[in-house]
Amino acid sequence: MKRRKFLKATGAGIAATGLAGILAAHRAPVFAQANTIHILRWNDFVPAADKVLREVYVPEVQKALGITLNVETVNANDIPARATAAIQSGSGPDIIMLLNNNPQLYAAGSVDVSDIAGEVGKAQGGIYDLPKAMCTVGGKWVAMPWATVPALIAYRKSWFDEIGVKEFPKTWAQYHEAGKKLKAAKHSIGQTLGHTFGDAPTFAYPLMWSYGGQEVDAKGKVVLNSKETVDSVRFMTQFWKDAHDEGGLAWDDSNNNRAFLSGDISATLNGASIYVAALNGADKFKTEKGAPLHTDILHAPLPAGPKGQFPYHTAFTHMVMKYSKNAKGAKEFLRWAHTPANYEKWIVVQKGFAVAPTTQWEKHKMWDVDPVMLPFKTASQKGRHMGFGGAPDKKAAEAWNKYIIVDMYAQAANGKMKPEESVKWAAGELAKIYT
Repeated sequence: MKRRKFLKATGAGIAATGLAGILAAHRAPVFAQANTIHILRWNDFVPAADKVLREVYVPEVQKALGITLNVETVNANDIPARATAAIQSGSGPDIIMLLNNNPQLYAAGSVDVSDIAGEVGKAQGGIYDLPKAMCTVGGKWVAMPWATVPALIAYRKSWFDEIGVKEFPKTWAQYHEAGKKLKAAKHSIGQTLGHTFGDAPTFAYPLMWSYGGQEVDAKGKVVLNSKETVDSVRFMTQFWKDAHDEGGLAWDDSNNNRAFLSGDISATLNGASIYVAALNGADKFKTEKGAPLHTDILHAPLPAGPKGQFPYHTAFTHMVMKYSKNAKGAKEFLRWAHTPANYEKWIVVQKGFAVAPTTQWEKHKMWDVDPVMLPFKTASQKGRHMGFGGAPDKKAAEAWNKYIIVDMYAQAANGKMKPEESVKWAAGELAKIYT
């Protein structure tokens, strides 16, 4: 058939435009291209979970949705820079996993996923308040909660028994006293106060709150420089010297795991990844007496301060990016992934390290398997957000990203500043953000 007859037979307007465009661009039309979704996530501290994504989700998503899922994982501390670069360039992964309240920072670059959040919440007993606060801006869901990693203290029961502490300390003062004895026995407490996404802020913020300190009030006025905050920093300065491995100032979220598993520290704030690693590697990780290490690990919440006990748990969310050429496919994948039969395949290998964003999963039979993991089961019922006192908004996210509260404690702990000076400095840094 000659070209003129072909155009006439297929419809001059459509064929002429389509064919001309194809010939000019030297590429197939969009509808003929593969339906591919590129998702960027962290390197999970439970490697089996990433294995599920690649070996289970990838083929099943292809079969169920006709979507080719491209899973890329990086160090969690590298995600904010990748997200910023992608938004600025208008090109990158279709879905990016974000941490804590970072959805507030990137809200303008997101696709509305309120429909998915509404469906999942309604079907699964409701979404917890903390991930909801992280993922909503002006009543719109700018990201979809995927999981929360509760922060609890993993500790060596036998070493606490040896110093006469049969029950984990309920208050900071009690923990301080226990820590002195542990360090004297060469079993220091391990805690990061470095620039790392998880264990540092999930320790620093709750410590501040437990003494009555907070960043801002309900009107967004910076109120950090208070007696309560100074008292918390003064406590931590002495606690650090008396009880901690002081190398923790430079640790990231993996250093304390390695230190605990190698027997260098007696306790550390963490998700359940230490216990899960010890459980899965029972032949590798042993106590000094030769028993499997996991048999000597228990979990406890952070102690209470003068004003109470207020945890923070790390939120992990998925944002569909506005620049994506396949936002529809990205949303289809998230809807598919949150279907209980599909989500279950991922959540069960976590063994409690990560908990689901909806309340329904508290009833899952996996919680009947291991009593050591039970403290994680309902951890998401409680918790505050960064910027508490005010809103968990973009300003609170910026303060978190700059590690202002973490540095407030670190600068006093390492002796660079007195507690009063460090608090004053931190308040000044917050003022640059909130004014």
